[in-house]
Amino acid sequence: MTTPTAGQADAIATVRSELLRSARADAEALIVQAARDADTVLDRARNEAEKIVEQAHREGAAEGAAAGAAELLRARRNARACEQAARREAYEELRRQVTERFRALRCTADYPGVRDRLERRARQLLGPDATVAEQPGGGVIAHATGRRADFTLDALAARALDRLGANTEALWAP
Repeated sequence: MTTPTAGQADAIATVRSELLRSARADAEALIVQAARDADTVLDRARNEAEKIVEQAHREGAAEGAAAGAAELLRARRNARACEQAARREAYEELRRQVTERFRALRCTADYPGVRDRLERRARQLLGPDATVAEQPGGGVIAHATGRRADFTLDALAARALDRLGANTEALWAP
């Protein structure tokens, strides 16, 4: 492997910046769409919960406060379960789309440079004697005595999404 020239390093930096900008823009668009989807599902769940609560109040008046309280609790649990399911579904869809976008890097002309940068980074972490192998799904995995570095495109996508951390929760907040 050869050391990149200053011009190549600048080109790699430019490509990296554009990829990051593009990935961020795509992630933001996905987040906006996921939030819209989550709002729709949450609205349906809330409407259903309201119907259940109204029914519970009618039954509670007839059957007594204890029976009404039990039904209200069940309705809230049901609404919460629907909300959690909607959040899980939206998050999994976001994760799938982000991973798909990272995998698409393999089909670009810039991928060899990206792959080389990943290999260099793996060697930085594990040392120059690390064994580095390109993976079928894109990216590399490196091994050194007792250590491993996973720079596959799927792992990088997962880490990028994980870095959003609690910010992804904002997608599903009412």
